[in-house]
Amino acid sequence: MKVDFSQPQRQSSIGVLIMFFDTIQEYGRALWPLIVIGIFKFDDANRLYIFLSIPIIFITIGIIAYLKYRNFTFFIDNENSEFVVTEGVFNKTRTTIQLHKIQQVNIKQSLLQRIIGVHALDVDTAGTNDKEVSIKAVSHELALNLKSVLLDNIRKVSENETVASESFDVQNAISEQPFISISFLSLLKVGITSNYIRSLGLLLAFFVTTYDYIIRFSNHGIINEDQFINYFDKGFVMRFVGILIVLLLAAILIINIFRTIVKFFNYQITKQSGSLLLSFGLFATKSTIIKPEKVQIISVTQNYFQKKFDILELKIKQATSGEKEARKQAIEIPGCNKNEHIAILKLLFGEMPGKGFMLKPNFRKLGFAVFLTIVLPLVLFYLVALNGAPNLLEYHYGVAVYVVFMGIIQYFSFRNNRLFINDRFIIKQSGAWDISNEIIEPHRIQAITTSQLFWHKSLNIGSITLHTAGGNVGFQLGNFEKIRNYANLWLYEMETSDSNWM
Repeated sequence: MKVDFSQPQRQSSIGVLIMFFDTIQEYGRALWPLIVIGIFKFDDANRLYIFLSIPIIFITIGIIAYLKYRNFTFFIDNENSEFVVTEGVFNKTRTTIQLHKIQQVNIKQSLLQRIIGVHALDVDTAGTNDKEVSIKAVSHELALNLKSVLLDNIRKVSENETVASESFDVQNAISEQPFISISFLSLLKVGITSNYIRSLGLLLAFFVTTYDYIIRFSNHGIINEDQFINYFDKGFVMRFVGILIVLLLAAILIINIFRTIVKFFNYQITKQSGSLLLSFGLFATKSTIIKPEKVQIISVTQNYFQKKFDILELKIKQATSGEKEARKQAIEIPGCNKNEHIAILKLLFGEMPGKGFMLKPNFRKLGFAVFLTIVLPLVLFYLVALNGAPNLLEYHYGVAVYVVFMGIIQYFSFRNNRLFINDRFIIKQSGAWDISNEIIEPHRIQAITTSQLFWHKSLNIGSITLHTAGGNVGFQLGNFEKIRNYANLWLYEMETSDSNWM
């Protein structure tokens, strides 16, 4: 069924429920401190007021949700080649996006949207600070139609291409046999072998928050702080620490596996008309299209265990409005084997990227990293210990472990830091454990920054940063003469190339 998008469209009427729950979530995040205080201060004196306020709050949220639904419209202005969205509660705002600036159109579905039977559609823009548009409740058929129409109007890659060749038939792509299917076993391997630092950060945040609550309760007399501390002083501290480390490692493993399976469940990659359609997700499903001409940077990451399992992870960065957005909007393809990874790169680049000439960093890069991560923290540690906290000196074994661990990390990070260059590709290799290779084509570069500190001039070392619409790639303290020569070559290619960067 064809829809006339030249006329303003509203979301599905059932979408009022989505607006309702989104509004609850929005205000809940903003007001959670007051809610927590209200729970702890809950007594007979204010119980009546709380019970009376609950229906008033829900009625107010319901009115706001209805106004959000009622005032939200979208249409395509064919005359000006713009996608126009109007939204607001009391004050309406109008967002206008030029069709040729639309970089990506993604169809998503959260668990609640799946239950209700609607889909969300996100429109991402490239190279500008324009607001991203999100339509939160439309039927699957309407979402597919709108996605197809918007993608038909994306700027053509070359003057010889027509709109018909630029079009991507989403419905046919979904019905086709997947080009690559990431199995459950591959996702399990990815969960076991990746994202340790992210999961550790979540756990540390949890423990810090828990400790903060304990201290607050002790200040209110709920917990006796002296008894609490003395209990641990007299207990088997070392045994407790050992058990805690084991539990921490187990928790990290479980979190990694759960997060990976939930996020990337049933990962399907379908190939059609030289593009890739990706769909995945257990509770919240997402489908997105990757066109080779839109790709800015591809990052291929693999660690020792993943190499043994024959899996690796791909991240595809397309044109965005900044470095932060590039990291957030990077498209991940987890659990590819070697053959699948080669097939994807050949489809996106036309050939398998080769590494070519290798540029190494100067050993001073290692020395500076050691100073920042080992020498400086040790100096601060002993200054604090010798000036008011002598008990810290008892943890010298921990200091030794830290020095050895960070030393190993910095050594391997320096050894793996390389810049590979050939006629068609630039590959930045980095990482200590997870070895990442970021691949760029020279004609995708928008700007080049070279820098050299004055005390590095006699050593002939310096740095270079390649700026693309999908983020920046930098290489520090390499041979500056060669860096400048390659920078001049790439600038010449940028000026003479007739290829579009997006």
